[in-house]
Amino acid sequence: MAVRVSDASPRGSEASFLYLPRIADIPEGERPRERFRAVGPSGLSQRELIAILLGSGTRGRSALALAEELLVRFDGLRGLANVSLTQLQSVKGVGLARAVQLLAAFELGRRMALAAHGQRPQVTSPQIAAEIFMVHMRHLEQEEVRVMLLDTRNRMLEVPMVCRGSLNVAHMRPADVFREAVRHNSAAVILAHNHPSGDPSPSPDDIRMTRELFKAGRLLGVDLLDHIIIGNDRYVSLKEQGVSFE
Repeated sequence: MAVRVSDASPRGSEASFLYLPRIADIPEGERPRERFRAVGPSGLSQRELIAILLGSGTRGRSALALAEELLVRFDGLRGLANVSLTQLQSVKGVGLARAVQLLAAFELGRRMALAAHGQRPQVTSPQIAAEIFMVHMRHLEQEEVRVMLLDTRNRMLEVPMVCRGSLNVAHMRPADVFREAVRHNSAAVILAHNHPSGDPSPSPDDIRMTRELFKAGRLLGVDLLDHIIIGNDRYVSLKEQGVSFE
């Protein structure tokens, strides 16, 4: 029996996914939605959960194949959770509607994590502050600076982003750090930035900048309570480390 071989070879990232079956070819009991009903969400793989969010595949490609491509292209769930709408739409078969659905799901996860602390949590320790910052910052691939605004009872008001830098550096100015604090009439702030390398150890520049910001805050009547550095599910509080801000 002759076997016809196509002259066209697979191109790009789709080549890795040609052998993944269509949903229709998967036994009914093994399809993502049926497995969700049978074993619950915790029993499904990341690929299956993303396939459910996508809803369907494209011509010749299943939702599972598309989910697999997204995880590979963006280096797993961590990378996928931080891509932009434009980046998602650049993947063939995603489009605006599916990109929005995925980003909405990740944003709901972040807000759920914040909701565990209440609408206006009272920040009484570096750990509480770090947990809130981690919701936004633990998976970032660029360095970012955020400031937690607190009222006179150390209840959180907002956590605005101050600046975003390159892969490993973000330049922050006192004016940027304290602008929102003055606008919200904050009594105190906690500064945070992330190290995309995953190592939250403070650098000499981190300590120097913290001292400069402490002095600037004192002139404005806003206390800088701490500077927290976020790594991969780890953090370092300069206050806990005994670093003097004076």
